[in-house]
Amino acid sequence: MKNFYSKLLVLLQFGIIGVMLLLAEYRFDLLAVIVFLLGVLVGIWAITHNQLGNFNIEPELKENCRLITTGIYRWIRHPMYASVTLMMLGVTLMDPKAAMWLLWLFLVNVLLLKAQREESLWLSHDPCYLAYRKKTKYFIPYIL
Repeated sequence: MKNFYSKLLVLLQFGIIGVMLLLAEYRFDLLAVIVFLLGVLVGIWAITHNQLGNFNIEPELKENCRLITTGIYRWIRHPMYASVTLMMLGVTLMDPKAAMWLLWLFLVNVLLLKAQREESLWLSHDPCYLAYRKKTKYFIPYIL
């Protein structure tokens, strides 16, 4: 039952993404494509500095996980969530209806909740995490 909250957040995340992808009326928009591709690049950069076995789709720590502080992790603590946020912002910009913006904002909030859950676990798992958290931001370097 302790992982119910984590599983619920994952379900919400993928449910929102699925609804957004199904509802979107795709129109070519250069800014939308650039934002989407920026999200893809952020995700690739994160993967190049982290081991695939260190990732977890649920906001839970994997056994033998280790804190990554290189690459994009030097500036932001949750680059995979930043990647998803940017990619889905790109989708929203292709079809900027009010419903899409509301879904995107809901997704951002779910990702923030996932990040907060992970951070609470990291704080009890690794004494270095507090110092790392003070030097970095959630999703956007120097801002958020």
